[in-house]
Amino acid sequence: MSQSKTYYIKNNRLNDHIHNLRSFTPTRILAFGFVGLILIGGVLLSIPYASENGLGTPFIDALFTSTSAVCVTGLVVLDTANHFSTFGEIIILFLIQIGGLGFMTFATFFAILLGRKINLRERIILQESLNQISLEGIVKLVKHVLLFSFTIEGLGAGILFVRWFTEMGWQKSFYFAVFHSISSFNNAGFDLMGNFSSLSSYKSDVVVNITIMSLIITGGLGFAVLADLYSKKNKKFTLHTRLVLKTTAILIIVGFLVVFFVEMNNPKTLGGYDLFTKIQASLFHSVTTRTAGFNTLDIQQLRPATLFVTMFLMFIGASPGSTGGGIKTTTFVSILLFIRSIFYGHQYVTIEERTLPYSIIRKSFAIVTLAIFWVSITIGILLLSEQAPFVQIVFETISAFGTVGLSMGLTPHLTVIGKIVIMITMFFGRVGLITIALALGLNNKNSALSHIKYPEEKIMIG
Repeated sequence: MSQSKTYYIKNNRLNDHIHNLRSFTPTRILAFGFVGLILIGGVLLSIPYASENGLGTPFIDALFTSTSAVCVTGLVVLDTANHFSTFGEIIILFLIQIGGLGFMTFATFFAILLGRKINLRERIILQESLNQISLEGIVKLVKHVLLFSFTIEGLGAGILFVRWFTEMGWQKSFYFAVFHSISSFNNAGFDLMGNFSSLSSYKSDVVVNITIMSLIITGGLGFAVLADLYSKKNKKFTLHTRLVLKTTAILIIVGFLVVFFVEMNNPKTLGGYDLFTKIQASLFHSVTTRTAGFNTLDIQQLRPATLFVTMFLMFIGASPGSTGGGIKTTTFVSILLFIRSIFYGHQYVTIEERTLPYSIIRKSFAIVTLAIFWVSITIGILLLSEQAPFVQIVFETISAFGTVGLSMGLTPHLTVIGKIVIMITMFFGRVGLITIALALGLNNKNSALSHIKYPEEKIMIG
């Protein structure tokens, strides 16, 4: 290649990169929108009125809490109930709701109320926000998202209110019911029970367990799946819906069986309880690993096998277009199907008489590779900045990336560097590493180099 041609390509690539950084693409608006929301939340939570003692909250801790709420994670450096005032808790609740459903969803909601038409650019941003394949019916889906969310959260709050009414009185039970219903449906994991106890005191409570689990599962299925289940226009659900439902059920069952049989005789977790409580607590733990963050078992007392499976389930997370995080269920299934096709010598990746596009498989591997890469970097930094056992650091990192919120007790003791790294990890886990890459302009299809195909040459692998 001539020197002038090489200079042209490099110069063209530089110009493309500068142009990308200056333009507000949908992915960039989405990423910066979350950053803006986090900063606003951090400022509001740092003011004296937001804290119980009226002295305010250090900005780094307020920012961490805001990041955890917007990214619907649930990892906290300060106990929500004991540190924050009612005003602060309500700010956290709003951040959870907006972060879970997406700020563009609420912007569209107000635009519809005002009778304003949603333009093409806004529809594209909505498509990216809700992780949809096409623009068709995107505004209708937003309406369904709001309808499903408020209805399901309302039903959950109503059940919890009735359950807690005699225990707390009407005012406190109403407040607790609304807070925990919204936190559960959005897979956030924030609670008001105090002393970092989460829902451990309700380990044997059937109503609380079933209600919280139902909200977590529903919120983690994805809004496209909920819309498909709701419409019932077609006798057969879409392939995406069928895969999500089957994968979700299998992962929950596998998690339940592991927790039940590994922990049933552990005196520090399930050993001292009756059979029904063991079953209930095991099922709850399996469900909450799907990025919810509530816990009824002491995470630090779980056996190594349970911790390993918990981290595996947290890494997979919920389903695309949901309130949860992780690499997503369909990403995991796509890779398994690809591996199966290699074993059987199939040219194409097929499932239920359908062929998955190569672009889906390619994106799935990119997501998993980037996830492992970033989790490894985070673990490496935390090993240098924190004085904690290796397993605690790995657990906390995967919990942050999967926006789960389960903790082995490390988060409240993080250094400033540790807090910053975990905040970034929560943000990456919620927004998505592919979206971050696109927002930074790392994938430019208009670049001169994107259209060049060099001669092929094989390498040895395996």
